[in-house]
Amino acid sequence: QARLVESGGGSVQAGGSLTLSCRAGNIYGPFSMGWFRQAPGKERERVASFYTGDGTTYYADSVKGRFTISRDTQEWADNTVVLQMSSLRPEDTAMYYCAADFSRRLVESTLQGEPPYWGRGTQITVSS
Repeated sequence: QARLVESGGGSVQAGGSLTLSCRAGNIYGPFSMGWFRQAPGKERERVASFYTGDGTTYYADSVKGRFTISRDTQEWADNTVVLQMSSLRPEDTAMYYCAADFSRRLVESTLQGEPPYWGRGTQITVSS
């Protein structure tokens, strides 16, 4: 059973930057990890994801060019994926959830099914 621990998030003014991190425990071998978000009254949206097997990434059109997802390569940060968010907009305001899968499913262009592992979520608020 993988465990996901999120960190980062908070509040920022439009145009600002924030970084989210997600560390996966009890996970071995290649896996995909991604960030999803859900704003009140809206459907959940897959924002960005990363596959550790070959570095493949996925970005939603709404965040391309503004968000960057990568694996933290620092020796102590095993199985940690980082989402760097810049040029934030009020419409980026949402609860952000980290999710993981023991496959490359989360980086496929069409996501089928639900990721089996989820973090507890962290709030991002962007004020205008």
